[in-house]
Amino acid sequence: MNAQTKSKPEKQKPPLPLTLGAAAALVGGGAIAFWALTRQQQLSVMPIGANAIPQDALMVVSVSTDAGKWQQLREFGTPRSQAAFDQNLAQARDRFLKNRGLEYERDIQPWIGKEVTMAFLPPQAGVSVPAPGQPAVPPNPQPTVMVVPIADALKAKETLEKSSATQGAKWTERDYKGVKVRETQESPAQSTSIAILDTTQVLVANNPSAIERAIDTVKDGKSLAQTPGYGDALTQIKAENAIARFYVNIPAAANTSAENSNRPVPPQTLAQLQQNQGLAATATLANDGIQFKSISWLKPDSQRKFNPSNTAKTIPTRLPSETLMMASGGNLQQFWQDYTQGISSNPIQFVNPEALQQGIRTTVGLDLEKDLLNWMQGEYSLALLPAPQGAPATLPASLVFMVKTNDRRAAESTLKKLDEVMASKYAFKVEEAKIEGQSVVNWSLSAASVNITRGWLDSDVVFLTLGAPVAGSILPKPTQTLAENELFRKSTQSEMNPNNGHFFVDMDRVLKLQNFPLLQIPATNRAVLEAINTIGVTAAMTSDRSARFDVFVGLKKGDKPRALP
Repeated sequence: MNAQTKSKPEKQKPPLPLTLGAAAALVGGGAIAFWALTRQQQLSVMPIGANAIPQDALMVVSVSTDAGKWQQLREFGTPRSQAAFDQNLAQARDRFLKNRGLEYERDIQPWIGKEVTMAFLPPQAGVSVPAPGQPAVPPNPQPTVMVVPIADALKAKETLEKSSATQGAKWTERDYKGVKVRETQESPAQSTSIAILDTTQVLVANNPSAIERAIDTVKDGKSLAQTPGYGDALTQIKAENAIARFYVNIPAAANTSAENSNRPVPPQTLAQLQQNQGLAATATLANDGIQFKSISWLKPDSQRKFNPSNTAKTIPTRLPSETLMMASGGNLQQFWQDYTQGISSNPIQFVNPEALQQGIRTTVGLDLEKDLLNWMQGEYSLALLPAPQGAPATLPASLVFMVKTNDRRAAESTLKKLDEVMASKYAFKVEEAKIEGQSVVNWSLSAASVNITRGWLDSDVVFLTLGAPVAGSILPKPTQTLAENELFRKSTQSEMNPNNGHFFVDMDRVLKLQNFPLLQIPATNRAVLEAINTIGVTAAMTSDRSARFDVFVGLKKGDKPRALP
């Protein structure tokens, strides 16, 4: 009889709680590892000394200490703009170094790290109350803390001990929370406080209260590095070899501005600004200009949100290559709603919404939002085109407005009402015409040399021109488009695709326009603008709480820089 074959024992399944526990540990461990990796990446893009900068700093600027980059930047521009830029650099040098007996090449350059960070604190951080019976010390209106990285500690000690600035000045020492602080009072309104952190960073402040705030922040205070969304924002705009980086604390800056303003700031304006968290940017040098990457973001709990759609696609293919200037977006109605909601807190106000609405109602009897914007829910642009050959010298250019409509029937109805009003109320000659076989409507007033043309591109884009007769440049389609223009492509190239629109200006050609009233630029500003070839901006909504802007400023090459004055 065959022996019975022993059956293999079944593997016992682990208890369910153990299985769930292992899964939870695996998921939790992965989440912790992911958080740690993300946090490490965020910390790596933060400026030097972010842990020493108080979270309520109004503005933070970090600049490269690479002399070669600043030499390259000084090579851009015209002789006038180069001289002005050199003068500003010299003033900064004198303010921070020369006035304290320091020389950068002798006292700083031998040991400094790659980047210096400067933080501007709220004014109240620098106010000092004198003892009873003592004369009042003039308060410093802008307390400042500078974080200087130490690349070579031994060299720093050796260099500074031999410096005439440290030997000649009257320095005092004190201990603040275990950190040695050295101070000198150059004048009643100017002092310097210095502290070294772990032999890796030097804190320099322009008053004792400011350096104490920085030390408090390192010990246990809320720092810039802990600002909500800050690390993620910097990760999105990180750039290799940046020459400068910027951060503006919008809520803190708004509060400080309101407290120090002669005119009261409406509560609703401050409330809107408090929805924002910050604005950050990086600047890098290119062979022919400066590339900026910037981002603005809202607080995590803000009631306000962005519309994250990016629908601007075709406008650059509808404008001709010779376009001088253009601004475009993805949805005109949405843009207007966002603009009017934030108008009270917006430092850049192109037009007063109430004044525009009242003006349209008074002049042509239309309601801006109901009769116009209601069918303007598509891509749009406002551009400046040069006059064609043979046009009168009094009309060197023309404004061209385009918008993609979501309701052609409503658009046609509104446009016919405009035709009637322009003819009956303002005595315009309104007549139909053909351009390249396509129908247009011309409004003309010969006594005032006013020419307006309206028409359609394809079946859903309405256009209107004001000024020189340029409709032939866009009908039926430009021979060479703006999208094919090398200057436009170079100025607006960006990884943000899709995006929500562009801004472009061919500065060199715009400044050469004659007899164009909208471009009468003061001489002082003109000197700076003459150094610019082009400006290009690409905008995109990256989420419902953040917006990105890539900016390229094309600059002219100037003379070889001389020694700073």
